[in-house]
Amino acid sequence: MPLLPLDIPPGVYRNGTEFDQSGRWRDANLVRWRDGSLRPVGGWRTRVATAYDQPPRGMLAWEDLSGDRRIAAGTFNKLFSTSASNVTTDITPAGFTAGLVRSAAFTGYGGGFYGADTFGTERSDTGTFSEATTWALDNFGENLVACSSKDGKLYEWALDTGTPAAAISNAPTGNLSLLVTAERFLFALGAGGNPRKVQWCDREANTTWTAAATNEAGDIELQTSGQIMCGVQVRGQSLILTDQDAHTATYQGPPFVYGFERVGQSCGITSRKALASVDAGAFWMGQNAFFTFAGGAVQELPCDVADYVFGDLNRSQASLIHAVPLAQHGEVWWFYPSGGSNECNRYVALDYAEGHWTIGTIERTAAVARGVFKYPLWADASGNVYEHEVGLQHGDDAVFCESGPITIGTGENVMAVTSLIPDEGTQGDVTATFKTRFHPNGDEQTFGPYSMATPTDVRFTGRQVRMRIEAERLADWRVGVMRVEAFGGGRR
Repeated sequence: MPLLPLDIPPGVYRNGTEFDQSGRWRDANLVRWRDGSLRPVGGWRTRVATAYDQPPRGMLAWEDLSGDRRIAAGTFNKLFSTSASNVTTDITPAGFTAGLVRSAAFTGYGGGFYGADTFGTERSDTGTFSEATTWALDNFGENLVACSSKDGKLYEWALDTGTPAAAISNAPTGNLSLLVTAERFLFALGAGGNPRKVQWCDREANTTWTAAATNEAGDIELQTSGQIMCGVQVRGQSLILTDQDAHTATYQGPPFVYGFERVGQSCGITSRKALASVDAGAFWMGQNAFFTFAGGAVQELPCDVADYVFGDLNRSQASLIHAVPLAQHGEVWWFYPSGGSNECNRYVALDYAEGHWTIGTIERTAAVARGVFKYPLWADASGNVYEHEVGLQHGDDAVFCESGPITIGTGENVMAVTSLIPDEGTQGDVTATFKTRFHPNGDEQTFGPYSMATPTDVRFTGRQVRMRIEAERLADWRVGVMRVEAFGGGRR
């Protein structure tokens, strides 16, 4: 009998119909590909249990001049510092204005569209939404600088756990975000209540904000129809994203100090935290697509899972979406709320090194990449902080990958399979389950799961077959190209 190789390309494809996904992986959780082989992502363990009393909406890890490592995290109503020894201190500034833990519908007078609802009945959530409060956090030298999207002031914390963060003297208020540039300027984004204005202090002097012939402070109003959302350092420039377009800021020196250029249109970011920067460039999630900037002009990224992600996104909570790079694996992950969730409970990840996508389920509300700490640090809605990419424990989550339909020829003949020849790094680490149909929308039958042997006896028949690989035990397993012993039967 002929051997049929199940040679499925890396990455998940989830666009179109199920039959459009033929010969591809169509569903997955907590897996990645490297050099063509399927494997689990690293596990996680708790670093600090209930470090924060509310879901963090922004995190930063950095090292001070004495070599002490620190974590900063902001919630809708507080700002915290956690030491390397896991001691958490409340450093919330005096007079801080709390925001919203999640997005809320504005259903008061003037909210929504005239005539959209019936007089005398409760208004539906079809109006505008106030965004969840997030934090922009960065280090200015060894000090922490911070800005809450609701409070709008620029704060600085000088590392003294006995003294909370304090507003930066002379800095504009009513800001939306902040950015520290490579040239050591502090940018106030959406400065002074103007959502299009960028204002910067004098170089290395964050209390000097009034432009003069003797300093390099300045400001500019971007020519955009949107509002500034966030900014990040990229190679040789700073990238500023609005909800409509993208702009770069390039240091030129006095008298103009910075030159600004629009480098992308119709590429606005969906939330203030949906941006990640790595050596390969900046990557962000837009309203209905993903984008990248690596110099030159913004490029839209072809996305094999766009239908799945944007088709089940709770857009009323889109302001919760946040990104984190896993540069050691050549990946960027975005956490987002699915249609039935008010917290980020799913992720979509791009392997920018090899050019494919994957999806999965996990609840994380803020994250920082591996840097001064050995492992990436991610937090959940309960305020727990986890070390990721360590060990192989994945909580209660299943680790699996499932293919789309696999057919013989054009699918006219029935496929009868009698055995499976596995291709594993260590045999027995995974199981295989097969799901058969005679028609794309017909009833599906399930066979397995089968524990691996060489060969593995199986018995099933169908015109199309889907294969599910699932972790059987805690192991850093590898799966290559499985083969099945199959032959084509008749048309019935």
